[in-house]
Amino acid sequence: MIKRMKERLKKKYIVVSSKQLLLLDLTFTYHMELKLLLILKLLFAALAAESEYVRPLPRKTLTIPWDSISKSHSSYPQQVRISLAGEKHMRVTWITDDKRSPSYVEYGTLPGRYDSIAEGEYTSYNYLLYSSGMIHHAVIGPLEDNTVYFYRCAGKGPEFQLKTPPAQFPITFAVAGDLGQTGWTKSTLDHIDQCKYDIYLLPGDLSYADCMQHLWDNFGRLVEPLASARPWMVTEGNHEEENIPLLTDEFVSYNSRWKMPFEESGSTSNLYYSFEVAGVHVVMLGSYADYDVYSEQYRWLKADLLKVDRKRTPWLLVLFHVPWYNSNKAHQGAGDDMMAAMEPLLYAASVDLVIAGHVHAYERSKRVYHGRLDSCGAVHITIGDGGNREGLAHRYINPQPTWSEFREASFGHGELKIVNSTHAFWSWHRNDDDESVKADDIWITSLVSSGCIDQKTHELRSTLMTP
Repeated sequence: MIKRMKERLKKKYIVVSSKQLLLLDLTFTYHMELKLLLILKLLFAALAAESEYVRPLPRKTLTIPWDSISKSHSSYPQQVRISLAGEKHMRVTWITDDKRSPSYVEYGTLPGRYDSIAEGEYTSYNYLLYSSGMIHHAVIGPLEDNTVYFYRCAGKGPEFQLKTPPAQFPITFAVAGDLGQTGWTKSTLDHIDQCKYDIYLLPGDLSYADCMQHLWDNFGRLVEPLASARPWMVTEGNHEEENIPLLTDEFVSYNSRWKMPFEESGSTSNLYYSFEVAGVHVVMLGSYADYDVYSEQYRWLKADLLKVDRKRTPWLLVLFHVPWYNSNKAHQGAGDDMMAAMEPLLYAASVDLVIAGHVHAYERSKRVYHGRLDSCGAVHITIGDGGNREGLAHRYINPQPTWSEFREASFGHGELKIVNSTHAFWSWHRNDDDESVKADDIWITSLVSSGCIDQKTHELRSTLMTP
């Protein structure tokens, strides 16, 4: 090619010096090297893709139009969602712009035919210059297990339908934390919607409103298609802690909008509570409520664990936001204080599975206690990968700790199918572009069937009953 260029230059009667020809040679060589490097990079990337997952690019924050609810229908329910509210009962929550809208729910087992009605309550809050709509809560029931109900809020707007959880095994939980409102959030929700689940568990960081209160409203509209059909059981994360000293209550938005069954479980705070469903006792703890050995949450947890009947609920799950076992470089040590106070209680009670968020990645541990492998310890799962706007936590500590079984920095969701009193199947599904790809799975044997509970009976009583 160089020779042909020299000949063309000579034909045009242009005088080319030896230095110019040398520069031409170097320029050509440089461009060829760039092309070669590009080809090699593409080749290595293709080879790496076969052995290591290559993450897709980030996605933008979703924008939900303000006029998605017609101004002429200010009394129409919006942001409708449901949660468990004690045995055989559901709490229906919705918001209206009309502050005179009544708080009641009509419901029944046939579409358009409501043979029951439940009166509710309402609240609202102010946050700096923002004033919320009327936030309504109504508890419906008693309801039949594993049954579809049709319901309407305040006698207006569209009809919704929900399905109650089963009374017995099997039962399936969908799990993802740190949701936010991005394109990846939408992908995660779409994938969850495709799986056959009974209850959604969210270990903190819901809307990522971060004091921008209209984003709470956007989030409510975003999740309504799923949250109005299956119970959403949530606990708080750091992004729910919207504290402005001397001006705002730090959890006013979360507590007003996402009321959980804390009173039904003997708790004095919406930041921690428990519930039972189909042979599973689930404890939702608060990483951002006091948790030391002198705290109300610690006292409540001891009492709650002491009441658990493993013959009636052989599976015991615990969720909170900040992980205790984390080999990612993000948030290292953030859960150490809570772990020091509460891990002995969880171990004494033979908790099967602990689920957390906060770290924007996925990790699953082996059974572990006090930093060491222990066949009677809990399996810890970090799943703060729902799709938040802050992105993924890519960096891990190496070498991988012995207690860490699987880890990957990708968005996704988990599915926990508890098959019977002895076995459960856990799977984690990464968001690969717009496809849900199962990347990790394991069968988990309950501690009830392993003999651990019998071994720790004395330890359980002495630890949980000590003042």
